[in-house]
Amino acid sequence: VQLVESGGGLVQPGGSLRLSCVASGMLFRINVMGWYRQAPGKQRAMVAFIRSGGSANYIDSVKGRFTISRDNAKNTVYLQMNGLKPEDTAVYYCSTYPPSGYWGQGTQVTVSS
Repeated sequence: VQLVESGGGLVQPGGSLRLSCVASGMLFRINVMGWYRQAPGKQRAMVAFIRSGGSANYIDSVKGRFTISRDNAKNTVYLQMNGLKPEDTAVYYCSTYPPSGYWGQGTQVTVSS
């Protein structure tokens, strides 16, 4: 299993980013996929997950700001992040939900003025 995240960067508060994660070596379309983040000094935590049919769940702090989506034909899961806040600063990872133990290298998101 290989997971490759991209799309992170430095953005000002209130800005937007779109993260992508391409998966290989797994039956992507049948898996529930999740985005996770790890802030400095904190444990990795789930942010959102999306079922194979497209329904999704989010942690309360990102509801209304983040949108998770997937393209099963491209083995890709996305995280559209709007209204970014400094507390969203973290390394973002994708994996299955629950986590399978496979992780990519992550993509750094920094929200700062």
